[in-house]
Amino acid sequence: MNYKYFIADVFTRQIFSGAQIAVFPQAKGLNKQQMELIARELNLSETVFVLQPDPRSSTRVMRIFSPHREIDFAGHPIIATAFVLGSMGLIELNEAVTPIIFKQNTGALEVNISAQEGIPTFVQFTRTVSSFVDRFAPTSEELASFLAIDPAEIDNKKYAPRLVSCGFPYLIVPVWNYETVRKAKFNYAAWSQSAAPQTAAQEILLFAPKTPFADSDFNARLLGSRIGINEDPPVGSAMPAFASYLCSFEHLKKGTYTFAVDRGDDMNRRSVLNLEMDHKGLNTLTIRVGGEAVMVAEGIMTVPESC
Repeated sequence: MNYKYFIADVFTRQIFSGAQIAVFPQAKGLNKQQMELIARELNLSETVFVLQPDPRSSTRVMRIFSPHREIDFAGHPIIATAFVLGSMGLIELNEAVTPIIFKQNTGALEVNISAQEGIPTFVQFTRTVSSFVDRFAPTSEELASFLAIDPAEIDNKKYAPRLVSCGFPYLIVPVWNYETVRKAKFNYAAWSQSAAPQTAAQEILLFAPKTPFADSDFNARLLGSRIGINEDPPVGSAMPAFASYLCSFEHLKKGTYTFAVDRGDDMNRRSVLNLEMDHKGLNTLTIRVGGEAVMVAEGIMTVPESC
């Protein structure tokens, strides 16, 4: 059983940047155990297996796996999958914008693929989420202790630390400067001795409203007890919570906002996520996430039937 796969760098236009995503565009015949083994073998942040139960429909079913488990929802694979399917001609891109539907375990998502002369240039998906915002957060001294930063570097004026969940909880911590985000190091011992684990959030989204790059408005980074001390993982799944966090502040007036969030830096696989959100002052929020991708590699994997 031979299966073709592609590797794309996502949320970037530059090869060897962004997040690496593997896509098996025609995964019919693979079972869950085989998918798990393939994802473990490739050892990328996410591997996508695409199924098309009805050949007459433009809807695609996505199964997404990390090297450790199946993932119910992820944003980076949407960009990668749309880009790969469009690039390979498995979705016809005859219009400037082609709408399709992707189904993940959490449900269906509307996706738009922008193209020029049949080549995908930009992918955007829409998601409506319900959010829970808790203004209780550990003190600046506690936060600083397990982020290895100075308490004075935490912003408690324009923004403030808050717990936000759109199905998965994040402790969102604002700091004044880009350099603080980049230098932070998660301190496991300080974390275990603080009140933070009691918030139920095991991941911290650290962000700064300043960045040295002209194409982004915020720099963000995920840290936590389940993330390696030197890792800088993709932040796409945290963007609904981040958008809900921004909307929780009274100084943000109702309306539609467009902004960009980058992750990493020139030396660490920088990504740029383009976002739009419709702030209506409700618990539900519609957010549109978009980005570019670039093809890196393609190959064929031989999968034993007995797996």
